[in-house]
Amino acid sequence: MLGFYENFPSYVHRTERFLTSRISNRKLQQAIIQALHEINGETFTFEEVAKPTIPKCTIMFEFGIADGDGFNYLDSEETNRVLEFIRKRPLQLVDFLCIVKYYKDGGERKTPLKFDYYMIRIIFGEKLMETNVFHEKGLRHIFPEDIISLIVERVNKSFSRSVLKKA
Repeated sequence: MLGFYENFPSYVHRTERFLTSRISNRKLQQAIIQALHEINGETFTFEEVAKPTIPKCTIMFEFGIADGDGFNYLDSEETNRVLEFIRKRPLQLVDFLCIVKYYKDGGERKTPLKFDYYMIRIIFGEKLMETNVFHEKGLRHIFPEDIISLIVERVNKSFSRSVLKKA
C-alpha cells in the first residue's frame, strides 16, 4: 500500500505538530513529495542542516516513500507516480525512510562516514499535520527535529506564504 510502512515502530524519538490552515492536504502532500525529491539531489554543509558535530563535513539525504513492507527511492519516476496517486486520492498518512550520509571533507577527496537511518511518519488531519520520527540506526549526528525543520522549511519555501506553522 503506497505511503504506508507495515513495520513502522510504535515508539518514536520525536513528534511535532503543525497547523496547515491555508492549504489542502492534497497540495501539502504534493509539496512534501516535491521537496523530498529535490533534497535527494543536493549536498548540504553541516551548518545548513544542524549544529555541526563533525567539523568540515557535508551531508546528503536519500528519501524513500513506503510501499507495503519496503521503501522506494524518490527519483523522478517514483515522484511522478506518487504525485499522480495523490492527485487522485490524498493519503491519510505517509511513511518515509531517510538515510543521512555524512562525508568528511579532506581536501581533494571526501571520506564517507557512518550513515544515519530514520523513519518518518507524517499524519494529515483537519488543518493539522503531525510528524513522527524514529531513529533506526547510526550515530545520530543530526537530531530528528533537524530533519523535520529541513522538510518544513523546504515546503514553506515552495509557497508565497508559510503554510506550516508549529502548533
